[in-house]
Amino acid sequence: MTRTEPAGTPLGDDFHLYDTTLRDGAQREGIAYSVTDKLAVARLLDELGVGFIEGGWPGALPKDTEFFARAAAGELILKHAVLVAFGSTRKAGTTAEKDAQVRALLDAQTPVVTLVAKSDRRHIERALRVDVAEACAMVTDTVSFLVREGRRVFVDAEHFFDGYAHDPDTALRVLDAAAGAGADVVVLCDTNGGQLPLGLAETVREVAERTGFRLGIHCQDDTSCAVANSIAAVQAGATHVQCTANGYGERAGNADLFAVTGNLVTKLGMEVLPTGGAAELTRVSHALAEVANIAPDTHQAYVGASAFAHKAGLHASAIKVDPLLYNHIDPSLVGNDMRVLVTEMAGRASLELKGRELGVDLAGRPEAVTNAVNKVKRLEAQGWSFEAADASLELLLRKEVGGAQGEPLDEPPFTLESYRVVLDHRDDGEVISEATVKVHVQGERVIATAEGNGPVHALDAALRKALVGHLPWLDTVELADYKVRILAGHPGTDATTRVLVQSSDGEQEWTTVGVHPNIVEASWLALCDALVHKHLRTLLP
Repeated sequence: MTRTEPAGTPLGDDFHLYDTTLRDGAQREGIAYSVTDKLAVARLLDELGVGFIEGGWPGALPKDTEFFARAAAGELILKHAVLVAFGSTRKAGTTAEKDAQVRALLDAQTPVVTLVAKSDRRHIERALRVDVAEACAMVTDTVSFLVREGRRVFVDAEHFFDGYAHDPDTALRVLDAAAGAGADVVVLCDTNGGQLPLGLAETVREVAERTGFRLGIHCQDDTSCAVANSIAAVQAGATHVQCTANGYGERAGNADLFAVTGNLVTKLGMEVLPTGGAAELTRVSHALAEVANIAPDTHQAYVGASAFAHKAGLHASAIKVDPLLYNHIDPSLVGNDMRVLVTEMAGRASLELKGRELGVDLAGRPEAVTNAVNKVKRLEAQGWSFEAADASLELLLRKEVGGAQGEPLDEPPFTLESYRVVLDHRDDGEVISEATVKVHVQGERVIATAEGNGPVHALDAALRKALVGHLPWLDTVELADYKVRILAGHPGTDATTRVLVQSSDGEQEWTTVGVHPNIVEASWLALCDALVHKHLRTLLP
């Protein structure tokens, strides 16, 4: 057996940051981890520095059984965390030693086991269909058996808060059975997620005073209070907090590991991660979202792309003086960045800050700033959106200030003479678009024609065909994403459309925007900006 205590944090075993992404988080609708995925998630969580990683339920789920077998065979080497197997107490009418599910927990070969035990009398009598005495015996027998086998045991008291409100004596009897048999931590679970912070904290404090047991907390997010409830429980005396990455979990989810950790570290001053771990929160959050195949929540506290994004001009004016005037922490503490969004709300300070972010020096250029502000406001009123298209905004700003580093911009890589797109619906039902572009590039007039599966595809192909012999970097640029939106207030088939094009050269990604009543022209504007921006990048040091 390996160590049973987390390593690498100043708090050591005094406080447990416990992750259950691979078990409770995997119950989220839409998540289906493979065993390889589970191993990848565990490695990322260990890199972050959590204390305990609950890997799943061996014996109940084949994938979880395989995960633990592969982990025990050496495929999972944990530097900071301790691997935990999850399961239930023995069944009624047998012994833990003879219970196959309990045996599977031993076969998982983890140094720590977490058991779930019902602590609400109604669940005991209606779901388990046993009396309270037998339910407590099931807890005592299973915990004591696992402890004798050399396992450290935590017990999740399921439905504890609802059960305590209904029949506190029964709920406490279950805790007493667990602790009396040798459980190190009894975890108070808000299984239905219906608690609010003040009431939950009062219960935790009361249970701590009545029992003296080491308490943990596990909160579901059905009232959107899981993070607040978890922090309130810690402030009331809990020293073990269970979370899932990005709040994954069934129904509304669980307490978000990254928000809880961010609060513990930056608000309560608790060093629950190894040195440097907090600065990895954003990276690990996004990496785990990729494994789960779920787009990161841009508005997620601490780690979301918009967590430190500012749109209002009033905010930007204050941030220009001192970034902390409108940020509750320094974003770099959690590995995130501050961003200034430029919209119709933008003022001079917003553009100056955004220019600094994009490498465009607007300081000491009041006329250029004024012109840029007016142009942005005018274009935004027409439907352009620069908060999602930094590359187009950078081009606009550079034109206003006279190019890179105060020098005039070089000639654009090409200029348009004309383009034409034809749609051909053939007898066999095949639909082909054909585009012809006429451009001037490096003093030469070039005409190129190409086909595509749509007008934008054909136009992009024709433009590339015209430019390929003149721009050596062209083959590296790919269209990564293409989004079209009909602008509010412009309904119908003749609606004004906004097109966002995300491009990539394998190293960087950038987004450009085009707006026009004709979707092809809107797309053309965005496509051209994408190539001009790449050209500009090749000129800048």
